Amino acid sequence: MMGWLIAVGIIVLLAIFPLGISAVYQHSGFMAWVLVGPVRIRIYPSKKDDKDEKTEETLEKTQNAVSKARKAAEEETGGSWKDFLPLVHVALDFLGDLRQKIRVKYLKMHLTLASEDPCDLAINYGRMNAAVAGLLAQFDRLFVIRRQDVKIDCDFSAEQTVVAARLDLTITVARIVSLAVRYGLRAFKTYLSIKKQREGGANL
Repeated sequence: MMGWLIAVGIIVLLAIFPLGISAVYQHSGFMAWVLVGPVRIRIYPSKKDDKDEKTEETLEKTQNAVSKARKAAEEETGGSWKDFLPLVHVALDFLGDLRQKIRVKYLKMHLTLASEDPCDLAINYGRMNAAVAGLLAQFDRLFVIRRQDVKIDCDFSAEQTVVAARLDLTITVARIVSLAVRYGLRAFKTYLSIKKQREGGANL
C-alpha cells in the first residue's frame, strides 16, 4: 500500500513539475536558460569546450552528410498542398491550446530613454509609454502573466537609449502530456485520413 502511495505521489509531483525557458537581454548581450523546476540550465551562450575543435575526418563526414541531404532534397517530388491543409489546421489548433497553457512566470522590461533635447525626450517618452501599454495589453490577452515589472525612465546624461528585458515561460509536465496525447492522436488520425483519400484517388 505504501508503495502505491509513493508511486501516486511521484506521478502527481511530475504532473505539476514546471518546465520552461528564460530569456534575458541586457548590456552584456542575450542569454537563455532552460528551466527545470527551480534549476536553471544555461543554453546560450554555451560554455566553451576545450575539445570543441573538429578533426579533418569529422569535417569530411559532415560535408558528406550535407551533400547527401541536398541530393535527397533535390530528388523529392512532394505532394499536393491541399493534402497538407488538414495537418496545418491541427498545428494551428495545437499552438492555440499551447498558448493558453503556457504561463508567463516573469516579464521584465526596463527602458531608459536618452536624449540631449528635453522636448524630444518628452515626446519619445509619451510615444514609448503608449506603445508599451498597447503591447502589454496584447500580451495580457494572449498569456496568463504571473508577475511583471515594466518601467520606462529618462536619462539626460546617457549617450544612448538602453533596454533590459527578461521573459520566463513555464508549462507543467501534465499539460505537455495532455497536449501531446490529444494532438498526437488527432494528427495521426488526420494522416490516416489523408493517406486513405490519396490511395482511393490513385485507384480511380
